Amino acid sequence: MPEISIFYGIRITMNWSDHVPPHFHAEYNGNHALIDIINGRVLEGGFPKRQLKLVLAWNEIHRDELMQNWELARAMESLNKIAPLV
Repeated sequence: MPEISIFYGIRITMNWSDHVPPHFHAEYNGNHALIDIINGRVLEGGFPKRQLKLVLAWNEIHRDELMQNWELARAMESLNKIAPLV
């Protein structure tokens, strides 16, 4: 799974040709969550509250870039790195 960003120990990845709805994977300290890009909500898994707030804020800021990567992934093309939350 290609890594598209990493910040505050949170690793963000996206699978090629993954199932809908558009989403990304977030990992932190053994926790894993699938995050809906469009609605900014957890589809599966769980995260500590503080880290989840960071991931959801990052999703809000980079929604357009995430959707571009989603389309690239669906087409089995290389994904772009996205700036971390700072």
